[in-house]
Amino acid sequence: MAALTDIALVTQVAVLHNKRAFDQLVRKYQSPVRRFFLNQTLGDEQLSDDLAQETFIKAYVNITNFKGISSFSTWLFRIAYNVHYDYRRKMKNEKLEMSNVDIQTCPESAFSGNHNSSFLISNSSLKMDLYHALSQLKEVERTCITLQLIDGHPIDKISDITGLPQNTVKSHLKRGKEKLTDYLKANGYDR
Repeated sequence: MAALTDIALVTQVAVLHNKRAFDQLVRKYQSPVRRFFLNQTLGDEQLSDDLAQETFIKAYVNITNFKGISSFSTWLFRIAYNVHYDYRRKMKNEKLEMSNVDIQTCPESAFSGNHNSSFLISNSSLKMDLYHALSQLKEVERTCITLQLIDGHPIDKISDITGLPQNTVKSHLKRGKEKLTDYLKANGYDR
């Protein structure tokens, strides 16, 4: 039912240039997209907002390219993934490192919101430790981990979003989970 609603809204935007329909899509997906960016940027709220805005602009401009092969949310998260990838590549080219992000000021909103996550964080120090742990992961591992553990996406959808084969996603998840477990255990968190 939700997919039909998304497709109906996308059709109204693509065919009728209905900006109100796009506003509904933005309202529906802005929190998950922003949360995705918060986790990728280790809690940088301003950068996350900028990247989310860029994602929705690209989605609006390219909405006629949505073919309905995957769900609208998968298509949108693929755009978000590409926006973040482009940002990271630009920063790498400018020799800037994301490791300079002050994760001591991580926002409460990064792990909150209405989403299907079995990975809920309620303790501030745990959030800070989790950001530290996430900063130890390779970028692709962090993406796969946050998409699965925090946003609750299945492996096939993560594969669609990242463009990686499912077995590669599984490998990144396995390595990322091992690194997270090792880091959190070393910092006093037990199973």
